[in-house]
Amino acid sequence: MTTQESPGEPFAEAAGEAVQTAVMSVKLVMAIADAVRRHQQRQKTGAEEELPPAEQAKEDAKAELKDLLPADVSMALLSGADWPQLAQQLMALKKAGVDLEQLLPRVGEIAVTVRDQVAANAGRVAKEGTGEWERLLRETLPAGPVREAILSSPTWPDIAATMAKLDERGVDVRKILASAHDEGLGVDQAVAKVIAAGEAPATSRDALLSWGPLTDGLDVPKELDLNDRERALRQLAISPQENARYARMLKDALPPAYGREADLAVTAKQWPLVAARMAKMESEKKPVAEHLAGLAKDVSWTEGPNGQIGSRLVQATNHVLRHKPGEAPPAARSKVSTTAARAQSTTVGPTKAQAAKTAAPAETGVAAHRQTGPAAKPGKAK
Repeated sequence: MTTQESPGEPFAEAAGEAVQTAVMSVKLVMAIADAVRRHQQRQKTGAEEELPPAEQAKEDAKAELKDLLPADVSMALLSGADWPQLAQQLMALKKAGVDLEQLLPRVGEIAVTVRDQVAANAGRVAKEGTGEWERLLRETLPAGPVREAILSSPTWPDIAATMAKLDERGVDVRKILASAHDEGLGVDQAVAKVIAAGEAPATSRDALLSWGPLTDGLDVPKELDLNDRERALRQLAISPQENARYARMLKDALPPAYGREADLAVTAKQWPLVAARMAKMESEKKPVAEHLAGLAKDVSWTEGPNGQIGSRLVQATNHVLRHKPGEAPPAARSKVSTTAARAQSTTVGPTKAQAAKTAAPAETGVAAHRQTGPAAKPGKAK
């Protein structure tokens, strides 16, 4: 004899699942906010502040919640096994300078949206791995402290797993990430003020020196640090697995005899920018391998000092990725005579070179006013 199911039970079960998913979204936002707080404190002071005692944090956080979150979500949070940890995160944020009375209502709006979305999309399931979520971060969040804080957090695997579970239940994870990014920026700025570092981060030397063809069209953070390979890849949202794959793609595109040159390019300081361009092309469904094939068709990048071949290959790789397959790399292009250009210019005052526009300059690369000629004889003024 089977037990007849009450008509209200399926609805109650679905509603409970929606609330639990909403709680997961709150935990995701809070985990990101806490990761930003920790990152900001490590960057500015060299160490992060310890979490407050769990028992005291539970009481203080419960008082802070009040009516700032929906009642069903708030009750589920307080009854959860990980409530002590969440309470510690909340109170650590408050101690760091974050206004919880402004943060929590916005988090509550996210929770309500998620709760309603799960109830309407209970049947959708789509499992993805961590690599997929790293690509989603790169596509959804701009380069900067929030994205780096997420990827550098020890809890990143847990954050990625939470994102996967939310996605399985029909939640628009991109929308949550966008909202969480805004809240993360607020946390970053609030903590920065407390640490007396309110000014926006200055553009790093690496970002300035790399400005140009290597960064054209890429999402590059102002504080790019190419001296730290691991951090640079993290800043550009490139996972170690993706970086290794892009390195193999470069090697596969070159003849076997150029294995050493490929290794030099991959270990070059600016390689992460090339990897970021490959990642961007893949996200845009562009044929990366087809572009890389141009490196074997034109090996003019091998010409020059041996000590700079890795850098030349980086530049050539960046060129073939940015241009149509078959277009010559920079090293194969003819050099422009600056003197000839000045001679043809209509914006420079009259010179001897301009007087003879059709004549080629006698000394390529030497400006007209720097050319040698008979020295004037000294004489007395009459």
